[in-house]
Amino acid sequence: MEAVVHKANTRGKVDFGWLKSNHTFSFGSYMNPERIRFGSLRVLNDDIVAPGRGFDPHPHQDMEIISIPIKGALEHKDSIGTSGVITSGEVQVMSAGTGIVHSEYNHSEMDPVNFLQIWVIPDKRGAQPRYDQKKFLPEDRKNRFQVVVAPKESAEGLWINQNAWFSLGNAEAGKELQYESKNKNGGVYAFLISGKVNINGTELSTRDGAGFPRTDLLKVNALEDSELLLMDVPDIQ
Repeated sequence: MEAVVHKANTRGKVDFGWLKSNHTFSFGSYMNPERIRFGSLRVLNDDIVAPGRGFDPHPHQDMEIISIPIKGALEHKDSIGTSGVITSGEVQVMSAGTGIVHSEYNHSEMDPVNFLQIWVIPDKRGAQPRYDQKKFLPEDRKNRFQVVVAPKESAEGLWINQNAWFSLGNAEAGKELQYESKNKNGGVYAFLISGKVNINGTELSTRDGAGFPRTDLLKVNALEDSELLLMDVPDIQ
């Protein structure tokens, strides 16, 4: 099947002063009936939060939430007793399950923080709320894909309540990386954090995204030094 391409400049945009965000899929005031989700991938927000500002305590339920700081540090606190800071190079997962309240603030009073906020629809409702975070070494994804999120049964990465696999890759210009899909009934959504790549004949530039439904193999050719996030997700009924 053909790739579903979402160019960076076609994303929904909001600017509240303290928050500037680009939404790949419908979220908040941005509603696009052609961009509701890709399989179980429901939200992909590219957020920039001003120094010392952030999201006040707010609730979530029955959603797997992944945060990936690109630049800066994000401070987290929630109703199950977790508090801490995640920085660039780390990944955070939160299973909202039966219900959780959390806040997220820019940890710095001087510099903005840029992070990806991603929501995945879980494989079951009413799970026990939980939180985890982990640092991943960038050298372990040089010219290869590094698993950072996986199902509970996997020994790789942080786990969530879904058969979803998130992988980061740093490809040098001229290199080809290959990725074999684990969800033949779903697909792989690629989000290019930086650089320029060609994936199975589809060219992407910085902050472009593309979904590859029911694919077996992705061939990623780096046209420039590039950083890429792959989200391998099942479809949902």
